[in-house]
Amino acid sequence: MSQTSFALHATDGAARCGVISTPRGEIRTPAFMPVGTAATVKAMLPESVRETGADILLGNTYHLMLRPGAERVARLGGLHAFMNWERPILTDSGGFQVMSLASLRKLTEEGVTFRSHVDGSKHMLSPESSMEIQRLLGSDIVMCFDECPALPADRARIAESMRLSMRWAARSREAFGDRPGHMLFGIQQGGLEIDLRQESAEALRGIGFDGYAVGGLAVGEGQEAMFDVLDHAPAMLPEDKPRYLMGVGKPDDIVGAVKRGIDMMDCVLPTRSGRTGQVFTRRGVVNIKNARHADDPRPLDEDCACPACRNYSRAYLHHVFRSQEMISGMLLSWHNLRYFQDIMAGMREAIAQGRFAAWEAAFHAGRAEGDIAPL
Repeated sequence: MSQTSFALHATDGAARCGVISTPRGEIRTPAFMPVGTAATVKAMLPESVRETGADILLGNTYHLMLRPGAERVARLGGLHAFMNWERPILTDSGGFQVMSLASLRKLTEEGVTFRSHVDGSKHMLSPESSMEIQRLLGSDIVMCFDECPALPADRARIAESMRLSMRWAARSREAFGDRPGHMLFGIQQGGLEIDLRQESAEALRGIGFDGYAVGGLAVGEGQEAMFDVLDHAPAMLPEDKPRYLMGVGKPDDIVGAVKRGIDMMDCVLPTRSGRTGQVFTRRGVVNIKNARHADDPRPLDEDCACPACRNYSRAYLHHVFRSQEMISGMLLSWHNLRYFQDIMAGMREAIAQGRFAAWEAAFHAGRAEGDIAPL
């Protein structure tokens, strides 16, 4: 027995709800995964992240291999013990960060050599070493090592990159081996080219994975282009396995992705925005730094149960942001993460009840109303 499974409980159009079962707990889908880049969700305690409704976190292979080092994390009991999060963790493969952060990188069939953005030290990442690092970290869901070309890129470059990623996917599968209780996800590539996406999906299905990701989107192509791909890509992947859209996104991106058959997403947006005073609410985006909030005794969002909304006024949140107090990033990150999880819970319930279209219409209508009028 593999100890991991995915059960689809309901569908409504292309939208799906279900459960991924792992030895460390169940992940309700559609799922939003807060990003814990360096073994922490910024400005949040792990128990607070759980209170927002998160079932799973994401950790970054690239960052953790450079600091504190995967071997050190393993010696200290693995990533779950190290960061005090006993529920499931997904680790990315490091491929995207190598392309976006590392300097002096050199790509070959074998893998990527690069210099660390931290201290300039030289490293090599390959499918085999990525699998080994993720094994040392002890994550529950492991991602294949892939190459992410920056868009826009020409078709030939995208095709070449996708085929390299498929060869790396086969090597990742081989190196991952048999690890009961852990899942390995393949990553579909192909940019905005539907036929290349199809070729990639067929290669991945031939190798066989526990789940499948749609990679290479949310890299600047815009929502319309992303949705055009998502109108096709999820259906190319096995129906009985989870589908993960990497690095997405804004609330309306998330809803649009679930509508098109995606089960899992991750993004730094809720916490990064929280630290810069940008707040997501049922009525759209609020900038707490604006002077209109300085005397406002009302909560950010009266329908939200997070501590920022229950216990503090807009005036206070404005004050601590303006004063650059640490509590500002803590409260606004908590609120944003709770709002994203409330969206997921709302979609799960709507899909189960066969009323996703009505829920989606209400979601967009609420956000179109805009913030409550100033006092």
